[in-house]
Amino acid sequence: MASTSDIRKGLCIRFNHDIYKITEFLHVKPGKGPAFVRTKLKSVTTGKVLENTFSAGHKIDDVRVETRSYQYLYPEGDTFHFMNTDDYNQISLQKEALDAPDLLKEGEVVTILFNTEDNMPLSVDLPAHVILEVTHTEPGIKGNTATNATKPATVETGARINVPLFINEGDRIKIDTEKGAYMERAKE
Repeated sequence: MASTSDIRKGLCIRFNHDIYKITEFLHVKPGKGPAFVRTKLKSVTTGKVLENTFSAGHKIDDVRVETRSYQYLYPEGDTFHFMNTDDYNQISLQKEALDAPDLLKEGEVVTILFNTEDNMPLSVDLPAHVILEVTHTEPGIKGNTATNATKPATVETGARINVPLFINEGDRIKIDTEKGAYMERAKE
């Protein structure tokens, strides 16, 4: 059993007869009244996101997890196939287990969290950023750069990202997987 002081991003807990992963949290100490922790929880089984507030010192039932490296192989409808980089065993996961499936490129190495009790996969953690090639975007018009102007671009995985006007088709860009946002042009 853990308490609210142990809450951190990525912690898996049992809550409302399901297993949730904490995606955001904020410790709040108001001037009046007791402290509390405001959290955003994502169900690892359904992908449903809910917000919950725990009072300070509240006991939470944490789930012991183990992380393993897997390589993303290919998609098949809403099912994604991965291969263990150590023993080459393959597993299939549903789209709900992934935070940003549209940023996942074939061959990418990800971290998968497993419940140590029943060895079931809980969620997939992508790297902090990925480098993808822009496959389609409108050309930027010179003189159209008043303040941080952006335009939509489609990358090789099919995801649509807002990029600065100077990005062209064929450019490789670095994308933040947590926010799904453009970071910078990739260095060749």
